[in-house]
This record gives sequence, structure tokens and C-alpha cells, in this order.
Amino acid sequence: MAHIVGAITTSHVPAIGKAIFKNLQNEPYWKPFFDGYLNARTWLKDARPDTVVVLYNDHGLNFFLDKMPTFAIGAAPRYTNADEGWGIPTIPAFTGDQDLSWHLIERLTEAEFDLTTCQEMLVDHAFTLPMALLWPDQNWPVKVVPVCINTVQFPVPSAKRCWKLGEQIGQAIRGWDSDSRVLILGTGGLSHQLEGERAGHINKPFDLAFMDSLTTNPQWATQWNSAELVEKAGTQGIELLMWLASRAALGEGAREVHRNYHIPISNTAAGLMVMEATA
Repeated sequence: MAHIVGAITTSHVPAIGKAIFKNLQNEPYWKPFFDGYLNARTWLKDARPDTVVVLYNDHGLNFFLDKMPTFAIGAAPRYTNADEGWGIPTIPAFTGDQDLSWHLIERLTEAEFDLTTCQEMLVDHAFTLPMALLWPDQNWPVKVVPVCINTVQFPVPSAKRCWKLGEQIGQAIRGWDSDSRVLILGTGGLSHQLEGERAGHINKPFDLAFMDSLTTNPQWATQWNSAELVEKAGTQGIELLMWLASRAALGEGAREVHRNYHIPISNTAAGLMVMEATA
């Protein structure tokens, strides 16, 4: 059976792509952020994943407001990105793990999740930048499965529903007839708001409490509905749903291996966690 090596959760701010392109990793503004990934990369070398299941939200590259599925899974042989208007250069294509994609699609459908299945799919900065942070040479040593969760257009799925999605993804992976080593990568957040009267909103106490909860009380965030989570974390901070689903995929217990928290990066609270299952 397949083995989940752990979960990594990380922010995906577009400005990160510009910093990588301009080699600003050692600039004072960026260094505390980029240095946070050194230990994660060391952990990855030991974890040796074969496939990465990426839980992220699309910002209009593959889906737009006229067609925004709640949950979508890629089943393509290859994934590319494109110019989103941020000035981020495109990067090498990703190889899809179609066997795992279809296994997840079938298992999640049996579990009564209504999915959009994408046999062609573009992936945006929410997918590409976290991958580039973990493998900065961009010679991807892993296959990928994109799992897109709507956090852009309301109504968005509840924290409880995303937790259940993550649980089912974890169970499906552990039941997959393969010797593959699988990493769960959840991207987005943490607290930030890009528009309106609360533009620039960052809630550090909430962010840190949420990060703590993922190992001590992982369903803590499910006590709030989507509007309440937006009040705490900001309209774009609702992206923490990907972190929550990623933690759920690990199963009952998890331990924190590494974390980094840095503010601000482009008016966003940037977080990183590496977790391993303990049960």
C-alpha cells in the first residue's frame, strides 16, 4: 500500500515568484522567509516522496468566476502554467500521476464528493510557487496530483467539509495498491485581505493559534463557519482551508517537524509547516 510521508503547508504569494526570478532570496526583506524552507528541503531529502498531492486554490487561470467548481481534481498526464499577469515567469511542466488521480477520483466519488475531473488543466501560482520553494532547481523529482478547492467565490466549502475531504484523501492514498511515497502539500494563507476597508489585515495571534492547533487540536478551526473564518483571517485568509484538509489527510495524530512564520510578505502573513503522522 502507498505511504503518506507527511504534509507540508505553505503560503503562495505571487510576489514570491518575482523574488525568485530576481534572485532576491538574500535581501533583508526576503531572507527570513526563504530561510524558513531550508529545513523543509532537508526533510524532503529524507522523506523521498514519489508523488505530491497538491491542495490549492485557483485564482482564475484554470477556472474563472463563471465556472468555479467547489472541488476539482486533475487527471492529466502533464500540467503547465501560464502568464497570470503578475510578471512571474512560467516554469517547467509537471508530470501527472494519473494512476493516483483516478484512484482518488473514484474513491472520493464513492465517498459522495461531487468532483470536477480535469483531463486538461493549467496550474497557477498557488501550485507552482510552493513547488519551486521546495525544489528550487525546478527539476521536479516527483509526479503530481492537483486538488483544487474553491476559496475564491462564495459560497466556499465549510471547514468541516474540507476536513472530511482531507480525511478521505488520506484514506484513499493509504488504500492505494502502490509502493509510492506520497507527500501532501497544502498551499495558501495565512491571514490576509487584499481589498476593502480591511485591506492589509493580518491576525498574528489567530495564525499562530491555528498553526498550533494542527497538531494539538486539529479540528479547532471547524468550529467556525466561512464568514467567521473570514472575519478572523481575512477574505483571502480563508485559504487556510487547504492547510486544514492537508492535516486531515495525515490521520488521527501528527507531530510538527518544522515551522516558519514571517510577516509581512506582500501584505500577507506567510506560514510554513512540516508535519508527520504519528498514528
